[in-house]
Amino acid sequence: MSNPSADIELVKKVKEGDTFAFRQLVEKYKDVSLTLACSIIKDGDAAQDVLQDAFMKVYANIRKFKEKSSFSTWLYRIVVNTSFSALRKIKPYEEVEEVIEASQYSSEGVDVDLLHKVDQEKYIKAALNRMKPEEALVIRLFYLCEFSILEIKDVTDFSESKIKVNLHRGRQNMFALLSRMLGNDLKELL
Repeated sequence: MSNPSADIELVKKVKEGDTFAFRQLVEKYKDVSLTLACSIIKDGDAAQDVLQDAFMKVYANIRKFKEKSSFSTWLYRIVVNTSFSALRKIKPYEEVEEVIEASQYSSEGVDVDLLHKVDQEKYIKAALNRMKPEEALVIRLFYLCEFSILEIKDVTDFSESKIKVNLHRGRQNMFALLSRMLGNDLKELL
């Protein structure tokens, strides 16, 4: 996913005042960082604002980075913390049970032949956007970013048991949401 030694070199340059090196770090990590922010905030525009705030915090605090963990872990921790702080200022999340309206998704007649990767991503993204922020975050980190439980612990500061509970509940809620969206065609999606 990332080259830790290259990141360390860029961080050293940023600490010396090299703004181009910081732009390289931003460019390298902006997509995954935005995905993490979106998984918590659920609003693309608000997530962009959170991401900008997070990168400003990274730049302002880059000298505090001690290389105990990888730069990406440190960055993602800042993104996650900034996202949760912003979330507290925004409306509370929707409960899974009240999420899917019958008019929004039809569980009848989904043409499985047309259910390509783009459609799969669309349904998975829709389900993630309707899950509790902590569950969606852990699911994204574990399955989409391929982080280990320990890496997720470093990024989120959640205990291992909380991560495992969120993974378990997240999988259950994801399945329930996708079942409501796709009905019997869910098996074809998976």
